[in-house]
Amino acid sequence: MRWKAFAGSLALLGLTLTATPAQAHGHDPGRVVLGAHDGWAAATTGTTGGAAAAPADVHTVTKRSELAAALAAHPGAPKIVYVRGTIEGNVDAADRPASCESFADPAYSLPAYLAAYDPATWGRVPPSGPLEEARARSQANQAKQVVLDVGPNTTIVGLGGHAVLHGLTLRVTGDNVILRNLNFADAHDCFPQWDPLDTADGNWNSEYDNLDLVGATHVWVDHNEFSDGGNDRQPSYFGRKYEVHDGLLDIVNGSDLVTVSYNRLHDHDKTMLIGNTDKPTYDVGKLRVTLHHNLFSEIGQRAPRVRYGQVHVYDNLYLVQDPAAYTYSIGVGVESRIYAENNFFRIPAGLPLGQLVHYWKGTVLHATGTLVAAGNQWPRPVDLLAEYNAANDPDLGADVGWTPSFVERLDPTWVVPALVLAGAGAGR
Repeated sequence: MRWKAFAGSLALLGLTLTATPAQAHGHDPGRVVLGAHDGWAAATTGTTGGAAAAPADVHTVTKRSELAAALAAHPGAPKIVYVRGTIEGNVDAADRPASCESFADPAYSLPAYLAAYDPATWGRVPPSGPLEEARARSQANQAKQVVLDVGPNTTIVGLGGHAVLHGLTLRVTGDNVILRNLNFADAHDCFPQWDPLDTADGNWNSEYDNLDLVGATHVWVDHNEFSDGGNDRQPSYFGRKYEVHDGLLDIVNGSDLVTVSYNRLHDHDKTMLIGNTDKPTYDVGKLRVTLHHNLFSEIGQRAPRVRYGQVHVYDNLYLVQDPAAYTYSIGVGVESRIYAENNFFRIPAGLPLGQLVHYWKGTVLHATGTLVAAGNQWPRPVDLLAEYNAANDPDLGADVGWTPSFVERLDPTWVVPALVLAGAGAGR
């Protein structure tokens, strides 16, 4: 359905649809700033990114070397970076395609690694020694190319609907950053590490997320798409999938005042981590994040998983088709204070409602206004907290100790599917 027709149909139902900045006309997309009430990133100084950039600090990039140079130019000065077309991360210094083998340390090979650390002979002990050290060096070689740091006062925006960052990790470390209209795809690790102590059966763990917020503040992530880019078919070794992907969007290391709006996150397992340690180091009083009008489609878990933060999760759409690939949606971690409201879930018939929430040592959850459509059934109101408590011990409490104040528009849950499917993602 076209946007005008969709807006008109809502008007007939007595609803007003306010255009988000991505639908606003007559604006330079690099100069758009966050609304004054749009989530936690609007708090205190607000989020303007590089909107004040001088002409000399406005860049259009089409390849990795240009993107790296633009991000490194004039540190701290406001800058706007427009991304055109597809930028490949796994390239050499001349932007020529680079294979995993080109990053490998001479002392590393996967067959040798598998032979050395097979649990049947090595045992349930973390890998160590020269071969593990060679794997780590190989991983560091790849990181030099695929991880790019984003400093303060920066806006990165895709031109058109097909600006793609493929095989790259953007690592935001500064204050006041905007990322909009980008397709993040397939940030893959060529050299995953085997951890025999991760779960009862062990796991392969990879290093790179598509987007990392690391100690970042005042960040707006809006109208983007995140996925594995269709590159998720991997073999199994030691009885576990050889996992080359980590998160899609992780918010960690004391990051704070973040708004994530109108994004599509799909076809991935570990989707969004807010807080990466149970230890009360730099996260207490931080990790304040708003998630609204996002699509979480065919994801396994972490939508989001939260530690410590006051996180507002509202008007999001969750689509689950394959129960075998699904673990949970909302993860209640240590000292988390999640305020969830007006979220819509479409799930397979028979999926336990108590599975939508998962216990990660947290104690409280506010969850109201939820609608669930199971199988071919009509959507019905569901008390997520009651369903969780009925199926699990210990019970979670309902008092999270805060009420969201930065809310630009809270839409009724029943219109969330139409709003999100029409408006979320790059090019919308």
